[in-house]
Amino acid sequence: MDDRYANIEKMYGVEKARLVYESHRKALDLIERNISDESMSCDFTRLDGFLFTGQNQSNKILDKELAVLRRIGYEGVEMLEELPLQGVPVKPCLSFHHQAQFHPLKYVNGLLLGIQKRGGGIFTHTRVKAIRDGAIVSVETNNGLTVNAGRVVLTTNSPIGGTLEIHTKQAAYRTYVIGASVPAHSIPLGLYWDTEDPYHYVRLQRLDNNDEYEVLLVGGEDHRTGIEPEHDCFERLESWAREWFIGFQEIMFKWSGQIYEPVDALAFIGRDPAHGENVFLASGNSGTGMTYGTMSGFILHDLILGRPNSFSELYDPARKTIEETAEFIKENVSGLVRYFDYATPGDVKSTDEIQPGHGAVIRKGLEKIACYKDEQGLCHEMSAVCPHMKGIVHWNEQEKTWDCPIHGSRFNATGSVINGPANTDLEPADSKVRTVEDTFDATPDPADTPAACNMCGNQQQTPLPHRGLPISGSSSSTSSETQNKQ
Repeated sequence: MDDRYANIEKMYGVEKARLVYESHRKALDLIERNISDESMSCDFTRLDGFLFTGQNQSNKILDKELAVLRRIGYEGVEMLEELPLQGVPVKPCLSFHHQAQFHPLKYVNGLLLGIQKRGGGIFTHTRVKAIRDGAIVSVETNNGLTVNAGRVVLTTNSPIGGTLEIHTKQAAYRTYVIGASVPAHSIPLGLYWDTEDPYHYVRLQRLDNNDEYEVLLVGGEDHRTGIEPEHDCFERLESWAREWFIGFQEIMFKWSGQIYEPVDALAFIGRDPAHGENVFLASGNSGTGMTYGTMSGFILHDLILGRPNSFSELYDPARKTIEETAEFIKENVSGLVRYFDYATPGDVKSTDEIQPGHGAVIRKGLEKIACYKDEQGLCHEMSAVCPHMKGIVHWNEQEKTWDCPIHGSRFNATGSVINGPANTDLEPADSKVRTVEDTFDATPDPADTPAACNMCGNQQQTPLPHRGLPISGSSSSTSSETQNKQ
């Protein structure tokens, strides 16, 4: 889970919190069974997970969580007097037994081979432009072909379509990961995460044919997409990791990814409210995509075949929860206020103020222009208006991208789309730029829908490590699939 069970129980009650636990446990068991049945070599390991409090936080957080876990029947959890790390202050932690981690790409490759072995087809470099409802669903692609099917499942991270129903019930966040070398066996194998907000998530990856060191993967520093933090997220991760893990050596890797946080803590799995009875979706996976992706498989399987499923109501995309109201208002106000960017001046007054390798938004009359100056000093000018819902993009200095704070669309430095829900590039600067009045009156163009990426549906610029936590026994691909989201 990407939230603690104390929060889940508060929002949904004991019985539904128990269902959440059971659904995640079933997903992890299915992952393990798939690995065994398909003879996959993907570094799958059962191990313990450890939840500990952040700086200056009360241990009552752990006491409250443990009480809830016992009420819902969570198996294999206990309070330890000391976190099993050397060189850190003595503090208690919750230990979750029978968790798991694995290499996500090796696992996905194993699934692809299994699909192909059974006659299934995987088609890459094919973007979905629009979906037409009906007894037979038509899927229009960017190469002019149309695919017809009785049922269609959208697993595009941010869903395809003009509806705001799902977009307003989840928010896009950036999350960051560093991979640093540490001496082999210097840190006990396990999943580690804390209760800070945003929290940190940690795991180890042993390397093939290397007995001298391992890679310590440390993630966190999440923030709303399109709202640039005042600090360097990678530097903050490194500073935190050096405090908690001895033997931290040089950083070997660093990357980021995009996740979608549902306002009521649970993913959306079921019929798409924007389409008819024959279109299904899976979205709002937060940082637990491998587990939720697996869960989506067995829930949607039953829905498509007309079979009852004990978890379908819990994750129904059309659900309404009273407890979601405050977070719903907070996230949507955060996005809507960004439309005032139409009335603000630019980041700079002219391109002369932009240094090579950097970008900024400039006002030219009534228009906002996104300008990137490359290392040779050449300026690339594009409309700063996101083609999805017409928000004004912001320059992301750390990742050298243009990010939209409304629903999380992202574009590379020269305007090519890399993250949905936008499905087209930023327009050239000399094209007509729509005004904010146009924005609220316009019906989204079917072509302005997210690309259907084969893996995550979101065309991540860099791989996002799956966080592995205690869910039931949580699946993990790279770090701790945990709790306490913003």
